[in-house]
Amino acid sequence: MITLDDVTLTFPDGDRRVTAVDHVTLTAPAGTVTGVTGPSGSGKSSLLAVAATLIRPDAGRVLVGSGVDAVDVAVLPRDAATAFRRERIGIVFQQSNLLPSLTAREQLLVMGHLGGARGRRVTRERTDGLLDAVGLGGHADKRPAQLSGGQRQRVAIARALVHDPAVLLVDEPTSALDQERGGAVMDLIARLTHERGTATLLVTHDLVHRGALDALVTVVDGRVAGSAAGAASVAA
Repeated sequence: MITLDDVTLTFPDGDRRVTAVDHVTLTAPAGTVTGVTGPSGSGKSSLLAVAATLIRPDAGRVLVGSGVDAVDVAVLPRDAATAFRRERIGIVFQQSNLLPSLTAREQLLVMGHLGGARGRRVTRERTDGLLDAVGLGGHADKRPAQLSGGQRQRVAIARALVHDPAVLLVDEPTSALDQERGGAVMDLIARLTHERGTATLLVTHDLVHRGALDALVTVVDGRVAGSAAGAASVAA
């Protein structure tokens, strides 16, 4: 589970400060995909950056876990936040950001080397199992230039899951894909989230794929303007 509790984030703008996230409270429970939508400039990406420990909020808590085991990552020192992010938080960026010289398998193995204690458990068998899980079992030895856009995004998803994170943060995963491939990627994220019990927070402007979401939060001008059950929850 990840909970953003009364989070506020501002940025300097000349002699004043601009509010990007304004007293936002939301929760992504374990095993669900919570979508965050809203117009451009509404604060969606800033919200995701706070959840990822990439930016420290001005105020509020960012709790990973539940009950007495919850960790407020918003107050962790920089080095501790980096270590926590590497081991407990998976991030899928808008672009796949794969290293062009590495094969699909090597993209995942590199993450293992960066992952501390959890990284030492990342073996070839684990990476190949994850590539199988995202439908790329036969493409482990291919480099990014040999893969389609949808396949590269699938590698990025597998890479984000390599440490079995508690939280998965996804930024506009379908923005560079056509509707069919985008739908396949969204369905994949939903399936893996449900199977692995991950708390997934997903920023999207494309509600064509709303059926893959368990809940949907709308953000306008940095504030939560509304929330609703996603089509996945309604269907269940």
